[in-house]
Amino acid sequence: MNTKEILEAVKAVREKGPKRKFKQTFDLAIRLKGVDLKKQDQKIDFYLTLPHTIGKKMKVCALVDKLSGKAKEAFDTVVIKDDFAKYKDKKKCKKLVNGHDFFVAQADLMGVVAGSFGKVLGPRGKMPNPKAGCVVPQSIPDLKPLNVKLQKTVKVATRNETSIKVPIGNEGMKDEDLVDNIDAVYSNLLPKLAQGDQNIKTISLKLTMGPFYKFGEGFKVEEKKVVKKEIKK
Repeated sequence: MNTKEILEAVKAVREKGPKRKFKQTFDLAIRLKGVDLKKQDQKIDFYLTLPHTIGKKMKVCALVDKLSGKAKEAFDTVVIKDDFAKYKDKKKCKKLVNGHDFFVAQADLMGVVAGSFGKVLGPRGKMPNPKAGCVVPQSIPDLKPLNVKLQKTVKVATRNETSIKVPIGNEGMKDEDLVDNIDAVYSNLLPKLAQGDQNIKTISLKLTMGPFYKFGEGFKVEEKKVVKKEIKK
């Protein structure tokens, strides 16, 4: 998959996509083949810092104690240890979790964080993750660079099926920036596949409300199912 091919896909999807009153997201969908997700070493699960943001502000919440001052300078929301107990109210906890994209935790508080927020953060895949740099030591001098990084961070992971879906930008972004983000996902995924591009079945791109554009094939045409009515004798 080269730059020219990616650019053609971006332009085609932008042109074909229906117009909406909001900025639709460009989603990259990759289907894998010859991969056994039951084997731990074949699972895909990593965080990637893209060259550009995806056109959306990532809201970050910090769960900290002694780092509260630095956290308030860097993130949208800060919950200090003394207030963790307030979030035993599941409704309040869900509201907090649903309102943020990433959660950052002070390293020595991870046990308390898991006990207070884990039941809600876990199922949503939002537990503070060291792979994303979201578990930080008390000695960290500044948290602002982490916030800048998280604004361009996406998770690339397989779920129950051998497919990966990653938001790579929105309609308000330049085509060239979208191309850079798509290429970054593809280039970083390949080395993690045992057989490289041989493990990729299809790559598709679409807008939120638009049709799938399959690389190498064009737009996917949905086949209409014919329902046969049973004739009563």
